[in-house]
Amino acid sequence: MASENTSDNFIARLSGHGLVFDVKRYAINDGPGIRVALFFKGCNLCCAWCHNPEGIGGGIEKMYSAAKCIGCGTCVSVCPSDALTLSANRISTDFNRCTICGKCADVCPTKAFEMSGKIMSVSELMEIIEKERVFIDQSGGGVTFSGGEPLLQPEILIEALDECGKRGIHRAIDTSGFVKTETILEVAKHTDLFLYDLKLMDSSLHEQWTGVGNELILSNLRAIALAGSEIIIRIPFIGGVNDDGENIRKTAAFIASLPGNRKEVHLLPYHAIAQHKYAKLGKPEEFTALEEPDSETLNSAVGIFNEYDINTQVGG
Repeated sequence: MASENTSDNFIARLSGHGLVFDVKRYAINDGPGIRVALFFKGCNLCCAWCHNPEGIGGGIEKMYSAAKCIGCGTCVSVCPSDALTLSANRISTDFNRCTICGKCADVCPTKAFEMSGKIMSVSELMEIIEKERVFIDQSGGGVTFSGGEPLLQPEILIEALDECGKRGIHRAIDTSGFVKTETILEVAKHTDLFLYDLKLMDSSLHEQWTGVGNELILSNLRAIALAGSEIIIRIPFIGGVNDDGENIRKTAAFIASLPGNRKEVHLLPYHAIAQHKYAKLGKPEEFTALEEPDSETLNSAVGIFNEYDINTQVGG
């Protein structure tokens, strides 16, 4: 999708705003209580099991679902760049012409076209959050900033965190930890909880499956633990990738060695739920079908973590 608007430098050009690709209301798996989960766009990992591929790119992207398209041609008629072609009830986009203006998505009666990424201010984010305030307050919930990687937009993130703090709203950040140490330590001063992803302990395997090594991720986890941050460690649990006993035992030993309070671990079993998203992005070949872990393997992993006195649950 060759367009300046979809480049990874797009986020860097934002000032006083963030790029958000999804809002999940009534979220119950992204921290304590009922929460609003805000998904920031852009990620510097490329995990083979990613279930939010629309959140990886650092710019606004267009998604298309052929199954929803009724071939009405309305989008073709409004496209200012003549980038759309209708053939056999399917729309094709010439991304050398497309400017990602979003007019096709605006007029599509069946939402076959969607835009992934919306530029938003902190006041707009807070307006969304406040609409869910009754559920947040009654459940002891809050707001979770997820992605993508929210720490790639630190200025707007910290501003939003501070505004939530002023209003007494619990704040959580879901992160891979693959950012500058000074960035994560600064953000740690403004949040109440990290949901910190750990994938693999072997750095070469980590790079094979995510595109980057894990040295910075592990050192940043130790750094925020040393700083006294509240942390829940979340492990995407994928059959044939990181579910073997050796990796689990090394993971448990590392977590047990972290300073501060005893850490909590959530094992998140892999499900192949994102295949349709890759198709909508026009990248079906980038989807990798992986194995869902069986209950026996999950139970074995829980047992290993328990050996290290680590409170562990399946799901999170």
